Amino acid sequence: MGQRRHLQPQKKGFNFLLLLPIIGGLVLAGLVLCAAAFAIWAVAFYQPEAPAAKPSPTPTLKVVRFDDNDDAQQPASTPVPGEQPQTTDPVAPAPSNNVDSGGQATSVINNAPVTMSSPDYGMQVFLFWQEEIADRDLKLVEEAGFRWVKQEFAWREIEPAQKGAFDWSRTDRIMDQIDAHGLKVIVRLGVQPQWAGGGFPEVGPPNNLQDFADYAAAVATRYKGRIDAYQIWNEPNLAREWGNRPPNAAEYTEMLKITYEAIKAVDPYPIIISAGLAPTTRNDDVARPDTYFIQEMYDAGAKPYFDALGAHGAGYASPPETDPAEIATTPGLANPGDFKPENNVPEELRRVYGFRHVEDLRAIMVANGDEAKKVVLLEFGWTIDPRPGSPYEWHAVTTEQQAQYFERAYAYAKENWQPWIGVMSLIYIANPQWTMEDEQTYWSIVYPTYPELTAAPAYFGLKAMPKD
Repeated sequence: MGQRRHLQPQKKGFNFLLLLPIIGGLVLAGLVLCAAAFAIWAVAFYQPEAPAAKPSPTPTLKVVRFDDNDDAQQPASTPVPGEQPQTTDPVAPAPSNNVDSGGQATSVINNAPVTMSSPDYGMQVFLFWQEEIADRDLKLVEEAGFRWVKQEFAWREIEPAQKGAFDWSRTDRIMDQIDAHGLKVIVRLGVQPQWAGGGFPEVGPPNNLQDFADYAAAVATRYKGRIDAYQIWNEPNLAREWGNRPPNAAEYTEMLKITYEAIKAVDPYPIIISAGLAPTTRNDDVARPDTYFIQEMYDAGAKPYFDALGAHGAGYASPPETDPAEIATTPGLANPGDFKPENNVPEELRRVYGFRHVEDLRAIMVANGDEAKKVVLLEFGWTIDPRPGSPYEWHAVTTEQQAQYFERAYAYAKENWQPWIGVMSLIYIANPQWTMEDEQTYWSIVYPTYPELTAAPAYFGLKAMPKD
């Protein structure tokens, strides 16, 4: 370290003005040096921020392909060949035959019994909560050439607080939208409110079945001549749909009877459809096989109280043409656990794992002298569920298989099930509240994205399929 310098005191009488030129020169030199340094920095390092580019339009019509090698399982962004990109604005109501001279949608009132073609074409939709998505989805059904939609009217959302206190705001809008698109509707009635009991918040029949019949009559009164068919409850052969009590076909028959009578007293023309039943091989207090349950309904006197038999017809791992007898004896086509000796599942129950199991239900109708009625396939489809460890993984198909199987199912029904097959309502145009974590999404042919429209190959195949 060098020696520290000490400042010496100034001599008395020194003139400070003599320093001003020197100080000014130093300041000027400093400014020049600073300007030069800034210029060098600006040239060497500074890059002006580029103006933000305008976003290019994102195609809203996309195919979802779930590939086993795609860990992210994200929708592909490739536009569908031959389709025009859609705008992201809410879709306006499509032109309809049901319009007056001023262009306003009008209701088609049924003045005669409702009929169904054999087969007829339907999709399950979810129109309740979001108006703009509901209109888009109805437009998709209409543009695909399908004639029916199936929509739930959840009792707990329409008569929620107390008996007789109705909120019709959403159902009024839904019916207006359906009419605007010229479609027919199956309304599914069920899902009791808290005041009705039935094991709420679980789904179950009300403590007093007449409360449900009164609700059904209120719906029929408000939409007389506009609702084409009613489905009475859903999957009562499962305890989880029956107040967590053992499924009971006689109890369900009583519900069906009083509800049928209540609706017909108000509106004689719509088709009353019995509940679609869950395909299951379980036979205990948790679940009852559909074939057993239907026969028990007939035994309880159900025959006069439905106009068409409701059925569910998932295809699981097999193409639609596969014989149920083959499925019942082939590991890999039926639930693997059903082949374990300790589970003691009869071979006849394993027939449930195929689309043609509907023929087994039809045979029960014929055996009970009910062959004049149609079967309405309230749910059917194939899942593409790719999630590792999913309980549905064993019967997941590819998106291409799903598309082919849907088309072949309609073709098989047309060739083999006339005249007794009615509406075949596929699942689903997805509920917009679902996500890719929900198993229901993977049964769908249109996915829960909005305003983007994300569809599986099955939608486009069904759109092109002849429907005469």
